[in-house]
Amino acid sequence: MLQQALQKLQKEIGEKAGDVYVSHVGAYLIKYVRQHPEHAVFIVADGKTITGSLAAMKEEARKRQTNGIGVLSDEEGYAVVLKYFGVPVRQPASTAIQPELTTSSIDDLL
Repeated sequence: MLQQALQKLQKEIGEKAGDVYVSHVGAYLIKYVRQHPEHAVFIVADGKTITGSLAAMKEEARKRQTNGIGVLSDEEGYAVVLKYFGVPVRQPASTAIQPELTTSSIDDLL
């Protein structure tokens, strides 16, 4: 099953050679499935593609929009990709850093 998963990922990466996002996520999935060969069955599922996982990440980022900007951390994005493929993994906690709100006057700066 592992070989089938690797072949499927490599085939899509090859077909979309000019797409850096497919290459990047594909490389992550290849590394992941080599480390977790028991999850290869999820990668070979019919209808599941790297391109589809990118659409899932885009949709998740859209849901989290603030001020018209939707962003995911690497960990959050990869968790969405794995969830799209049906891999049973924990969702990471948000790693976004909340800016410290400070108020200062011009006198404080002088």
